[in-house]
Amino acid sequence: MSKKYFILLLLSLLSIITFLDRNAISIAGVRITQELGLSESQFGWILTAFTISYGLLEIPMGLWGDRFGERKVILRIVVLWSAFTALTGMVSGFASLFLVRFLFGAGEAGAYPNTAIAIRKWFPILERARAQSFIWMASRIGGAITPFIVVPMQIHFGWRTTFYVLGAVGLLWALLWFLFYPSNAQLENKSETVSERITWRIHLRDKNFWFLLIMYYCYACGVFFFISWLPKYLQNGKGITESELAYSAALPFLLAAAGCWLGGFVSDLLVKRIGLTWGRKIVPIVGLSFSGLVMLLATVTTDKSIAIIFLALGLAFMDVTAPVAWALATDIGGKSSGAITGAMNTAGLFGGTVASLGIGYLISWKGSYDLPVILLAIQLLIGAGFAFGLSIRSQQES
Repeated sequence: MSKKYFILLLLSLLSIITFLDRNAISIAGVRITQELGLSESQFGWILTAFTISYGLLEIPMGLWGDRFGERKVILRIVVLWSAFTALTGMVSGFASLFLVRFLFGAGEAGAYPNTAIAIRKWFPILERARAQSFIWMASRIGGAITPFIVVPMQIHFGWRTTFYVLGAVGLLWALLWFLFYPSNAQLENKSETVSERITWRIHLRDKNFWFLLIMYYCYACGVFFFISWLPKYLQNGKGITESELAYSAALPFLLAAAGCWLGGFVSDLLVKRIGLTWGRKIVPIVGLSFSGLVMLLATVTTDKSIAIIFLALGLAFMDVTAPVAWALATDIGGKSSGAITGAMNTAGLFGGTVASLGIGYLISWKGSYDLPVILLAIQLLIGAGFAFGLSIRSQQES
């Protein structure tokens, strides 16, 4: 195997582990809230602790990697977040759990920025999008396999043991990274840097910038529902038993992996056929619209199996937007695309924070697990409307 593909394999495994560790708390959410005596709104704060620290530290951790090198930084952050994953199994109440999950998010914040640094160094520009597609597909596979790992372990050994094991898995990956990632790599490609003042005032006056942020905010709110609240929604809202949970919670992420790949493939094909503006925006228009509609259908059906299928299709349609949104940000930003993609991702993390916290309060206030899903579905339809309003004028150099 070529060295760069071995590195890509390691990074893809890391992406799987990030979502294993991230999603495990939602899979074990029912047992955790029962044992620690947490309300739904308090559990919402636990989920929000991750997104707050993750959002605040994503850019600083990326800058840390730029300065000190991705090998050292990835090694340190994986060790740290694995330690906090294990410490999750030692908490005694709301305060300690909130603190541990906040620190866990701070550690994991460096994963994807530094993964991008490694890919930029090992892969030429014409291969980087394909390399990134494996990273994002791996993240969804991680979400899909989490219930198959966490549910049996918490049934037989308890939820606390689950986090000890996941922490050990992260430390094992860190050992492989330390042993096999070159310390002074003779990299196949050198990254290019361009120093240019970011013309923020120009972008702030461009409606496409704001439409993109709103569209991605709406998209990310929907995604974080699946990451944070899907297991509890299935169990408490749809009556899924714990033994049925693994398959029910895994299906949306399996279909989402295909959605991530399909969205980028279709968008690039359409750009060649019908031009940049419609080639880019038609995918999120269709994807977010269909996602909103099938999620609404999931709330009205009384058949558990059909509801699970609708929810799975909801995330699959939703995730066709992910690779296209990043392409849109690059098209709009041109030489300022780093700033634009950073702003877009910040909007998404803000959406994830609002969704993770707001869903818990809505459930506690109204006692309905369907109401948050209905509101999210409407929000996805609004996001499709803002995607329709985009008019892309590429600022990239030919």
